[in-house]
Amino acid sequence: MPARAATTQNVPMEKVPYLGQTLTRWQVGNSTFLAMPERGARLMNWHLTLGDGSVRDVLYWPELKTLDDFHKVRGGNPVLFPFSARTFDRGEIGFWRDPAGVRRPMPTHGFARQGEFKIVRLDAGGFSAVLIPGAEAREAYPFNYEFTVAYRFAPLGLSCEFTLRNFDRQPIPWSAGHHFYFTVPWTEGATRGDYAIRIPSTKTLRQDAAGRLVPGPALKPEERLNNEALLDTFHLGLKNNTVVFGQPGTQGQVSVRHGTAPTPPPEATVVTWTSDAQAPFFCVEPWMGPPNALETKVGLHWVQPGQAQSFVVDIAVK
Repeated sequence: MPARAATTQNVPMEKVPYLGQTLTRWQVGNSTFLAMPERGARLMNWHLTLGDGSVRDVLYWPELKTLDDFHKVRGGNPVLFPFSARTFDRGEIGFWRDPAGVRRPMPTHGFARQGEFKIVRLDAGGFSAVLIPGAEAREAYPFNYEFTVAYRFAPLGLSCEFTLRNFDRQPIPWSAGHHFYFTVPWTEGATRGDYAIRIPSTKTLRQDAAGRLVPGPALKPEERLNNEALLDTFHLGLKNNTVVFGQPGTQGQVSVRHGTAPTPPPEATVVTWTSDAQAPFFCVEPWMGPPNALETKVGLHWVQPGQAQSFVVDIAVK
């Protein structure tokens, strides 16, 4: 991305101009992280400087000419809150029914990725930012709450924690997720078929046109990333919390750890997706549950009044 040319080695954190805006750059060991926390609390790019001086993108970010429709850019890690992907109300997409029985709009992937955030921590180790609900958010999700996104960066990895605090007098539902756009392939001359993913799931699902969950494809414990059966598939029943992908038998593989428990809850979900066979990215997405949780009740979480819940994901290059 253009901002890479403006980086300065050995500066832990600095501001970088980018397409008329300002983003923040962190240097942590051999890792460089670029983010615009105020806009969707979005981590945009993560790249590694290798021993030979070359650069490997871990999180993909495309070359842009403008930041118009920033939230729609396919890259980085869009925040999916309060619900992931597509919601339905009685078969109609783009709606949900709140606990009081009121039908409300809900954009695909929620409203946080296009929302405004207030930075509450910005230091050499990362940032924390709190969502400032706008009109769209208040109409879609009429609760008294605080949603925080907190990143901590490491030399070969990162941790991201979502926290939802309930200041309301009623329970608040949510089922949030991440949409990591990982650069694949990352080795010169390699193709997507040279990479494999190991997902310790015991069940796969997909979503039909009316929002129902239906059985997914039969998959082996390890699959090549060019297997089209992986696309738009929800992997549940995780036997452990770690997904690993990369070129088998080589260093530099990526691990995605879903939550902090050695074995996640049965409805915890990992989504695999990419846009087409030529796309320079492959998405491995840890979600709290599959989509349309309000209707299906699968992967739906409730935060009680006065309480808070967190969802933690760790990414590492091994």
